[in-house]
Amino acid sequence: MTPEPAGIVVVGASLAGLRGAEALRRRGYAGPLTLVGAEPHRPYDRPPLSKHVLVGDLDADATRLPELAPLHARWRLGSPAIALDRSARTLRLADGTALAYDKLLIATGAEARAWPSETGGRLSGVFTLRGRDDAAALRATVQARPRRVLVVGGGLIGCETASCLRDLGLAVTLVDPNSTPLAAALGTFVGGVIAECLRDAGAEFRPGTMVRAFEGDAAGRVARARLSDGGTIEADLVIAALGATRATGWLQGAGLRADSGGLTCDAACRVLDADGTPCPDIYAAGDVARWPIPLYGNRLVSVEHWGNAVEQAGHAARNMLAPPDDQHPYQHTPAFWSSQFGINIKLTGLTAGADALAVVQGTRASRRFLAVYGRNGRSIAALSFDQARWLPAYAQAITAGSAFPPIVDATDQPRIETAAPGFPPPRATAPAPSRSETVHA
Repeated sequence: MTPEPAGIVVVGASLAGLRGAEALRRRGYAGPLTLVGAEPHRPYDRPPLSKHVLVGDLDADATRLPELAPLHARWRLGSPAIALDRSARTLRLADGTALAYDKLLIATGAEARAWPSETGGRLSGVFTLRGRDDAAALRATVQARPRRVLVVGGGLIGCETASCLRDLGLAVTLVDPNSTPLAAALGTFVGGVIAECLRDAGAEFRPGTMVRAFEGDAAGRVARARLSDGGTIEADLVIAALGATRATGWLQGAGLRADSGGLTCDAACRVLDADGTPCPDIYAAGDVARWPIPLYGNRLVSVEHWGNAVEQAGHAARNMLAPPDDQHPYQHTPAFWSSQFGINIKLTGLTAGADALAVVQGTRASRRFLAVYGRNGRSIAALSFDQARWLPAYAQAITAGSAFPPIVDATDQPRIETAAPGFPPPRATAPAPSRSETVHA
């Protein structure tokens, strides 16, 4: 059999992989192009899975992403990459295929943190929600009207899922080891608003609660959760919303700076080898990429959100086709959005390390407000609860490194409310199964 020509191989056939491949074509790359995907599906949109698909407004197979440019590509779907040989410039797929490459774009994304099998993760009725097949299977189970749904983890996916399930009229309990939902991402001062929304929607919120294991019935279906304090919660459907790990396991032994927290890149999206040297032929984009952000002191960050996947993939494609002396740094301010309990939530910037917070528009009591996070006297992030029209002005101030709070003389601005954000301390000794992680950065 004649070997396929090498060309550019994109590993990861999701949003970043697709948009990166399109950017390569739009920028004039006419050589061989191969997209490798672990799932059998063509690229699809993930945000609707925890919202529209779960409630039945959209079928899982209707989430396919539009292809915005002719790719003329070879698709290798349903067989993930399992190893990379940099010296031979080949990667090996699970079906035994070896693919040669001239240049590589790694966009393998992230994987849901699964509940350990030894503490009930294999019981029927225990789900994670990350991919299209997860959403379809969960939707089918939800249609059977379970008596009690237990959501473990109060991050974005946990809260969005709880909101959707309450819209369907199901009994829902959400447990989280922190005192409020979204505590790690937004702090307890803001998280308290989400806790109120949960309870007003009819969900039971159990703060400071850690699940040790799930127990099943005689048929092997989940029946209850065993808590760290010895108590139990009855449930016949469990959604483990424990955050995600980056899909880097297949790179073990490749001599790259890769771990469950991401694949480290330089500012130009070039992957770093074990010695910290940029690889001229390997780039990364999307959820899996971890790169330095100058606005935050070149802190290494990986961002799991839609806008970054699109922008970074396009930037990586640009640099892949440019000569070594024309590698542009990737400039991006992290952002995310979420829709839950009838509220549209948007954040721009990174809240990590914030030591102050100011509500500068609206009020927490009304659940319509804009808050700014500060660190060492500088504004580092802005958060909107149904006040998005103000967000661009504050985003610009954050990018400019303005003082905290950045805008204090707006004519329609109420009295500014200031507070400590209330981020929970690290729980170094907390058992891994019950740790709830945010998904924004």
